[in-house]
Order: sequence, then C-alpha cells, then structure tokens
Amino acid sequence: MPDIQVGERKRKPLIGIVGGIASGKSSVAAGFGKLGCALIDADAIVHELLETDAVRDDIVTEFGPDVLDGSGRVDRQELGKIAFADGEKLAALNGILHPRVLEETEVLLKRYERDGSVKAVVLDMPLLLEVGWAQRCDKVIFVDCADERRFERARRTRSLTEQEVKKRENFQISLDTKKTLADNTIDNNSEFSTLVRQINDIFSDIAKLG
Repeated sequence: MPDIQVGERKRKPLIGIVGGIASGKSSVAAGFGKLGCALIDADAIVHELLETDAVRDDIVTEFGPDVLDGSGRVDRQELGKIAFADGEKLAALNGILHPRVLEETEVLLKRYERDGSVKAVVLDMPLLLEVGWAQRCDKVIFVDCADERRFERARRTRSLTEQEVKKRENFQISLDTKKTLADNTIDNNSEFSTLVRQINDIFSDIAKLG
C-alpha cells in the first residue's frame, strides 16, 4: 500500500481481481459491488472500444477485413482465434487496446474517487499483473477454481474449448504465480453462499483501509 504523506487525503482502496479464464472473477467483482464498491471491468471497456471507428480501423489495418462480421463490426471470436494463434499478432492487438483500456481506467478511477457513495474500487483486469497494475492495488485477490469447472464454464459461456483456454493462458503469467502474488485467495469451487461469505470476510478487512 503506498505511503500517505501528512495532510494528504487517503484514497479509496483499490482491489485487483486475478485468476484463470472462466474462474468466476466477474462474479467475485459483482459480489464486491453489492458491498458498495465500484467496478472497473477491462473486458467491458474493450467491448466499448471495439465499437469505435478508430479502434476498428486500427484492427482492420493490422488483421485485415476478415475480422469484421456481416454488419461491419469486429467479430471478437474471429479476432481472438487469430490473435491467440500468434504471439506477434497478440502483441499487436494488445498494443492497440491496452493503452486505451488503461487510459479509460484512469478516468474511471478519478471519477469514483470523487464519488462519496463508493467505498472502494474493484479492478477486474485479465492482465492486471502483466501490465504492472498490481503495485497500485491495496489488495490483489486470486479467484481459485478447478480446471474442469473453468473449462466447462468457458465452453458454455464463451464457446472456448479446453485447448483454446490453455492456449490463451500460455500467454499470461501462470496461475500458480498469480496465486502466489495475490494477498488473498477466494475458493470458487462450491456453493454461491460460500463465495459470498468469503467476499464479505475479505471486504471487512479491506474496508478498514479506506
């Protein structure tokens, strides 16, 4: 946690959520939201960016027109298949999206800092550790979920096969390392009530930082 100088207003706690694909990070973030936290969802920001002309044009320039669907919008599934099949292509996509995502994140952080109803800010960013934002977080929480559960959820909700999930995670920091670097671990392998209890317990400690 960054040092606070004498006379400086203490900022609101920033909570980072990390974990594997389809581990339930969004559910955990939503749980904190019900406790009065504001949520910053990097994937949602990407969705919005892909609807802008500037980002769409940059992606077509890099990946070609085949990444557009019949209505001229970016086909996220097709784009993902191309990017995660080639490290250079993935780096190019990240170069287009990441600066814009981080810029929008900064805007939202400033907005929520001024909002008296917000108790803390939750950052759901898949590459939180990779882009160095964990250092800005007061707490980093790892969402632990068994592989078979994650693979089934990814297949059902994102149409991703087990092989595709593994291929995508190969481009990220390993789950073991993420878990080691986190301050807290939430077990998402049982009932929803158990998940909620863990979120409440962790937030009771985090709230003391605000």
